[in-house]
Amino acid sequence: MSLNRGIGSAEYMAKRIPKNAKYHHIKTRLDTGCSLTKYMERLEEIKRNYRYRKDEIFKRLKVTTFAQLILQVASVSDLNENECESQRPEGMKRELVISGVGELNLDKGNHQPMLSSEPGDRPYPDCPYLLLDVRDRDQYDRCHIITAHSFPITMLSRTMNPYTKEVLDYRNAAGKIIIVYDEDERIASQAATTMCERGCENLFMLSGGLKIIAQKFPEGLTTGTIPTSCLSPPASLKGKKCSAPQHTPQVAEKRWRFTSDELTKIQEQLEEILIPTNPNSKTSPSFYYNLQNLIF
Repeated sequence: MSLNRGIGSAEYMAKRIPKNAKYHHIKTRLDTGCSLTKYMERLEEIKRNYRYRKDEIFKRLKVTTFAQLILQVASVSDLNENECESQRPEGMKRELVISGVGELNLDKGNHQPMLSSEPGDRPYPDCPYLLLDVRDRDQYDRCHIITAHSFPITMLSRTMNPYTKEVLDYRNAAGKIIIVYDEDERIASQAATTMCERGCENLFMLSGGLKIIAQKFPEGLTTGTIPTSCLSPPASLKGKKCSAPQHTPQVAEKRWRFTSDELTKIQEQLEEILIPTNPNSKTSPSFYYNLQNLIF
C-alpha cells in the first residue's frame, strides 16, 4: 500500500449534517463558552433588533440594566416608606381613618373626605429616572412601559416650550437620567439625537425598545397589549402562512408603580437571562449597578 494514499475521502469532511426544521429552534442549555456560532448569532440579533449608527451622540441603556434599575428603585422606595410609617407618631395614626374615597379626621370633627392617593398611584419618591414614550399618544394608550410618560416626538418640533415640567426637572439634574424608547428605535433615535443636540447630557435610549422587551420580558414591564410588530412568531410557524392567534386588545393603564407580582415576574425573567443555566459555569452576574455604569 502506498504511503501517499490517504484514509477515506476528503468529501466526507465537507459534507454538511442535514438540518431538521422541526427541531431548528431547540438549542443546547450547556454553556460551552465563546464560539464563532454564538458570535454570528449575536451579530444577527443586533442587525435584527438594533439600529446602531457610527455617529450616535446619545448613550444607550440595555433592557436588562433597566430592569435591574426598576427593581432597585422599588426596593429602596419600600424601605423608605416602611421607615416613615414606623416613625409616624401613634396619635397621628389614630387620626387617619381610611374610608372609600379618602381619609377622615374624626378627632377634629371634619367629616369631609380628604382625597389622598394611595402609594401605588404616586411616582416613586426621588426616582432616579424619567421614562419617556416618544410614540404617538394613541400608541401609548394601547401599550407602554409602566411608569412611562407620554412624550410624542412632535413635541420637539415646537418653537416655544417643547419640554414638559417633568423633563425640565430631570434635564441635566445631578443623579437623574432621562430614558426615551419606542417600538424599534426608529423614532427614539431621532428624539434622542435632537434632545442631545439641544444640550440634554443625561439622556439614554432604551436599546431595542418594546421589541426587545417583548422577547426578554414578556410579562411585568408593560401594561396593555404589546403591538404585533414587536412579537416574533413561534418557531413552529416560521415559513408558514398560518395566522397568529388573535387576542382581545387590552387598554393600557396609566400607573406610576409596579405591583409586587410584576416585580416578581421581572426578577424571575432577569435571573433567567443573567444567571447561567449551567451551575458549573464560573461566570456569575452582578446585580450592583449605579448610574455611572448604565451606558450600553
